[in-house]
Amino acid sequence: MRFRSKRYKKDSEHAPTRPLSLEEGIKALKGFAKAKFDQSVDIVCHLGIDSRQADQAVRGSISLPKGIGKSKRVVAFCAEGDVPACQAAGALEAGAEELIDKIQKGWMDFDVAIAHPSLMGKVGKLGRVLGPQGKMPSPKSGTVTPDVANAVKEYAAGKVEFRNDTGGNIHAVVGKLSFAEEDLKENILAFMEHIRRMKPTSAKGHYIKKVCISGTMTPAVQLEIATAAAE
Repeated sequence: MRFRSKRYKKDSEHAPTRPLSLEEGIKALKGFAKAKFDQSVDIVCHLGIDSRQADQAVRGSISLPKGIGKSKRVVAFCAEGDVPACQAAGALEAGAEELIDKIQKGWMDFDVAIAHPSLMGKVGKLGRVLGPQGKMPSPKSGTVTPDVANAVKEYAAGKVEFRNDTGGNIHAVVGKLSFAEEDLKENILAFMEHIRRMKPTSAKGHYIKKVCISGTMTPAVQLEIATAAAE
């Protein structure tokens, strides 16, 4: 059984039992007991997709209008001539052969890896290392791109990646509890609109079935789907 703190249990006693409008949901989230740190605000969307079908996978990335309140450690697999630009954009490490060798030897102190398409033949050998940790560059997530420096800049600033799990759920960070209510609202609406536009053509019935938001250490608050994203 998952351990729940006394704070969480107390908050659960007062948590809403019905779906709320986006404005009400954010207020409810901010009304929970404060933690000793600035909690991330997470969103979970349950989608009407068949996760077993490759053509119904929902995966991508988005730069939210108000950011997510934290930066990411980014490395870039790029040509030698692009190294200065990638470093200026915020890359922790940039290069090709030397960077690949460093990672093969066990260095993994980064959050996101960006790669130029021309280097994927060489980066592919890192699949067994980066794949299990979700760090393998992929065109679908926007981490394989000809404009490596720009991608580094976006991800270093906190660009959000997401992909559906086997249950058809999408998880993502949409900000911090310290954000103004309007900023959280703008981020959530932008994220939901992005997810709505990604509806697979083969998905049948209701697409967005349930939407919840929560803090790192708070109960979840269910949102009225119509207020989170118009279908």
